[in-house]
Parts: sequence; structure tokens; C-alpha cells
Amino acid sequence: MIQVNQNKINNFTKEISYIRNNKYQENLKILISLLPDYFFEIPASSSGKYHPLFALGPHGLVRHTKVAVKIAKDLLDDDAINKAYTNNEKDLMLIALILHDGLKSGLQKSEHTRFDHPILISNYIKENSSELTLNEEEINFICDAITSHMGPWNINIHENIILPIPKTKYQRFVHMCDYLASRKYLNVNFDENNNIKE
Repeated sequence: MIQVNQNKINNFTKEISYIRNNKYQENLKILISLLPDYFFEIPASSSGKYHPLFALGPHGLVRHTKVAVKIAKDLLDDDAINKAYTNNEKDLMLIALILHDGLKSGLQKSEHTRFDHPILISNYIKENSSELTLNEEEINFICDAITSHMGPWNINIHENIILPIPKTKYQRFVHMCDYLASRKYLNVNFDENNNIKE
């Protein structure tokens, strides 16, 4: 049985609170506890080329993740958008966004971003599914949204890897939020605990 790591969970207290389904919250806490320690320390971009300033430096990946989730939350609070999704679908998309870069540098930390990181984290979730109370459909929903989150940047000729592209409205939504959170013109302010200032 996975021991829940409160220190890791504390990084995403606000984001977990966005999820309405208590079962989903508890499963997310387990999945956050499974993330490697480095996830909570590294910048969102190993090169610094592809993310805004707030996502660089120590804890940058956590800040990038929080912004992607906040964008999703704000969009899903908009009545012009949210009627396209059930409450459970909204929750599962938020979970996918919290976890989408969970193994960005691999299971064992590498120096650079692993191009196949969407597949790595998706497989990692499935490998640990016996620790969860999510059903197969819910796990596949999360994992399918994660594996396609890179959108059109899905080919790496140096590694002969082709990632899936978003096909469903859920996959497109997760990709859109991640994409918007990576725009270099964004300027998001954070407090000393890496929480977004609102």
C-alpha cells in the first residue's frame, strides 16, 4: 500500500480542492505521493527556451503545473465552456493536468526533459493502478489526456518516438491548458509557497 506523502500533497492543496469528487481527490493524493522528489524541485524547461520566467528556476515545474490547472479551472468555471463536460470529466481533466509532467525527467532523474515523458507517466499510473480505487475507464481517461498533451509537438526524429495527438475534446482541452501555461508572454505572480497570487 502506498504511503501518502503529505509534504508532496501540500504543494497542490489548492489544486486538489478544485476537484469535487472525494474519491478522485483521494486517488490524486496517492498519485502525487508517487511522483519522484525531483518533480517538486526542477524548472519546467531544462533549456529555458519553452516556458515563461515563472516556470524557470527551482520549483518551476510545480509553478507551470499550477498555472495549467488554474487556466483549466477558470475555463471550466465559465458557463460558455463548462456545459460541454460532466463534473467527473472536469475532475479527471484537472487530475491529468496535475500529473501531465510528473515524470518529465524520467523515473530516475535525467539531465534533460524526456521526450517520451507523457508515455512514461501514463504507464506509471497504470502500473500503480492496484493502489487506486479508480476504474479502468477513469484511468484510461486520465492517461489518454496525458499521453496526448504535447499536441502537435509529438515527433522526435532523434529517438524515433511519435506521441499520440489530441483527438477527443478532453484531450484537446488538456493540451490547450498546458499550451497556454507555457506561453512566454505570461506573467503570473506567486507567493513564497509557490501559490498563485490572485
